[in-house]
Amino acid sequence: MLSLIKRIRWTVKPAWRGTAIGETFATLENVFALPMTEGAVTQDSESVVFRFQQDGNTFYVKRFHGTKGLRSWLGQSRLRGEWNNLKLFAELGIPAAKLAAYGEERILTRAGRGALITEALENTEDLARLAYHKDARLKDPQWIKAVLAQVADYARKMHDYRFAHNDFKWRNILVDDNLTEPKVYLIDCPTGQRWFGPFLKYRIIKDLACLDKLGKYNLSRTQRLRFFKMYRGKDQLDASDKEMIRRIVSFFEGRE
Repeated sequence: MLSLIKRIRWTVKPAWRGTAIGETFATLENVFALPMTEGAVTQDSESVVFRFQQDGNTFYVKRFHGTKGLRSWLGQSRLRGEWNNLKLFAELGIPAAKLAAYGEERILTRAGRGALITEALENTEDLARLAYHKDARLKDPQWIKAVLAQVADYARKMHDYRFAHNDFKWRNILVDDNLTEPKVYLIDCPTGQRWFGPFLKYRIIKDLACLDKLGKYNLSRTQRLRFFKMYRGKDQLDASDKEMIRRIVSFFEGRE
């Protein structure tokens, strides 16, 4: 009876089909049988993330044991939101982790187990880690300018599409180790979605305020203002821009 109401939808991306790695990732059952030889990278009550290596390739495997509460019965699970948003980033020209395989099981309308596998972005670190370790790159004006220009571009592309990240923090922004031409990538966006009207405006402010939570401690006022001008595509700010800045810097007041 369960087989009649349980469905499993699983996809292996074309680049890996017909390969040994594709066979390893061929089914959801296969993925749940993978060993965590290096232990978990992160883990919570719903999911676990670990590194997996095969044939010289490194992947990040995220296994969901099931979404809790009302959300588990709704149309889009947290896991489905994450892989759909990675696809969207690719469509918008925003560099992000590449999908290798993904899918989930559903029992009637309830989300069950699922998994998402992405290709590792080698030689990268997240901006929050760089800030925590007081990395010397954060004192290099040209490096900062290059990184901020890319983050501003990605934010503008998302927001122009009426999409808000909803967790646009430094920990979810990776940068590679190129000192002169750093490349920036986005990761971990399971709750991002499109919004409209005043809801969109609020979410845009939240995205930019999330960036500024660490920005205000690690960037100069001039650098923060330059980032905003890059994001707005302007050299001169008008009254509405200045009001937007006020809303951004005050967004988390009393909540930190």
